[in-house]
Amino acid sequence: MAPSGKLLRILGVGFGIAVTVGGTVGVGILRTPGIVATHLPNAWLLMVVWILGGAYALLGTLCVVELGTRHPKAGGWYVYSQNAFGNYPGFLIGWCDWIMQSAALAYLATAIGEFSLALNPAIPGGIKAIAAITLLLFAFLHWFGIRSSSRAQEITSLAKGAALLAFVAACFFFAPGKPASAPLPVPTGFPFVVALVIALQSIIITYDGWYTAIYFTEEDKDPGRNLPKSAIGGILCTIAIYIFINAALLHVLPVSQLAGSELPAAVAAQNIFGGSGGKIITIISLISLLSVINAVLLLAARILFSLSRDRLFLPGLSTVSSGGTPVPAMLLTTLAAVALVLTGTFERLIAIAAFLNVIVYTSGFVSLFVLRKKEKVAGMAATQAFRVWGYPWTPLIALIGSIGFLIGTIVSDRIDSIYALILIFLSYPVFLLTSSIRSRNPEVKTQS
Repeated sequence: MAPSGKLLRILGVGFGIAVTVGGTVGVGILRTPGIVATHLPNAWLLMVVWILGGAYALLGTLCVVELGTRHPKAGGWYVYSQNAFGNYPGFLIGWCDWIMQSAALAYLATAIGEFSLALNPAIPGGIKAIAAITLLLFAFLHWFGIRSSSRAQEITSLAKGAALLAFVAACFFFAPGKPASAPLPVPTGFPFVVALVIALQSIIITYDGWYTAIYFTEEDKDPGRNLPKSAIGGILCTIAIYIFINAALLHVLPVSQLAGSELPAAVAAQNIFGGSGGKIITIISLISLLSVINAVLLLAARILFSLSRDRLFLPGLSTVSSGGTPVPAMLLTTLAAVALVLTGTFERLIAIAAFLNVIVYTSGFVSLFVLRKKEKVAGMAATQAFRVWGYPWTPLIALIGSIGFLIGTIVSDRIDSIYALILIFLSYPVFLLTSSIRSRNPEVKTQS
């Protein structure tokens, strides 16, 4: 049973790997290889850039493992910024992170509706109704506690991994011969640099989610030992899945066909299974989406829980049920996502999510430098079991990559970057409002 305001410390390595794979591997890997091949139409280049994207995700994972073992509290990136820079910067990161995750829930649930109708157009209610019901069903599951929701994560992530690996095996063992095709020209000089940057941007977005395990360190039985295993193991599994899928697609499709396809996995499946290939990919996509929705709802609720517990957001959201679920935070997150689905307003938020996302995890890399400096000034060593390998170069490379990605996002999508900045500015009046609420309750102190 969970005392009031306490999470249950019952999770382990299996859940950490499952939530990392579940929160990272989505339908993007079934689409993105075609986008990347359009810009870099060469098989070897394709494999190299996917490995580079995986290396970036691995470097980021090493950094957040230290942060997570240094501060094993629910809330993820918010916790590190709050400890490094103070209350408002921490609130800003939590605010951006929660908005981004709520929009992601709406987008994922809408995709569930689209794929469900593709399988059976006779399903009543339409896309929005299916999406809203999906979110409410997951909320009902989470209501029972972390044991049921964590088990659901493990099952759906395992099912997703098995389905994707079965697709890979089918590509290698049952595909007909790859049709001959003339090679496409690869850009050179400055156009090649531009193409490389655009391709890496798409890949980094597809790898997004590599940090998912950090939101659950407070519920891990031994985060100092388990987080390195679960986070690093999870991202290595993800990298392997992505490389296998790209190799499988290149085994079935010539680069010219891969480059011209919006959903190359469906094209490959049709080459193997004929007319039922599209339905098979739709089923795999549905399985993939279920595990992502479960993971995102779990972590988004913990952002609000942590902000509320530290008295930086609405009072009452830090209440935890006897099953270990922060129910009010979970319900508010679900209702926000349902509202975004029904109004369709999530589309703009998804468009600016890339900007917010990089802001959020760039703050984590900077926080690592700041916390290390504070530790040195204080003349004491942190008690966490893990320290990032290759410091300071590992977080520095990750930080440079994030800044480069942020610049590329601003240059390529200035309108949505402006909207993202507006959302960031809106965080300050919200912070002042919650500060006003705290000032009327002087007996409550903000946690440091």
